[in-house]
Amino acid sequence: MEWLIPVLIVVALVAIIGIYLWATYNSLVTLKVRVDEAWSDITVQMKRRADLIPNLIESVKGYAAHEKAVFENVTKARAESLSAQGPAEAAAAENHMQTALKSIFAVAEAYPQLQASQNYLQLQAELVDTEDKIQASRRFYNGGVRELNTKIQVFPNNLIAKNLGFTERDFFEVSDSAAIAEPPRVQF
Repeated sequence: MEWLIPVLIVVALVAIIGIYLWATYNSLVTLKVRVDEAWSDITVQMKRRADLIPNLIESVKGYAAHEKAVFENVTKARAESLSAQGPAEAAAAENHMQTALKSIFAVAEAYPQLQASQNYLQLQAELVDTEDKIQASRRFYNGGVRELNTKIQVFPNNLIAKNLGFTERDFFEVSDSAAIAEPPRVQF
């Protein structure tokens, strides 16, 4: 009977450790899936914006065909945005896209007939809506990354998280914050 108490203590400790590992693993999986979902939301919105850009270019091109460099920059930024893999590349592409969109809207401001065009106005409204959705998706993604990275870094999780295959994620940070300080200006 004397051996029963140490055995019960060992069994209780193993059970506590097992429950802790189970709970930690499940919470890390939940956070990882949330971050993956948030990243997917960002890519969907960036794709939506990229799909609107050819129509915007065509609308502006009809009025300002001589602005070839602007159109090329927007097209290049669109391609870069579509091919971005991961937060770091997407952030760099986002900088270029914001600069390109600002330049095309600046060109459009010189053409009052263009600004009165229903097609152009609708494209502007859709782009503004998409930009808002990208910003919201970005905040949600960064919040999820913050939670996941914190969970991975805190003690005692940091002792087991990497062994369970969990790694920290990169935030979606734009290096040129001035480029995104304001969304592309839209005038109606």
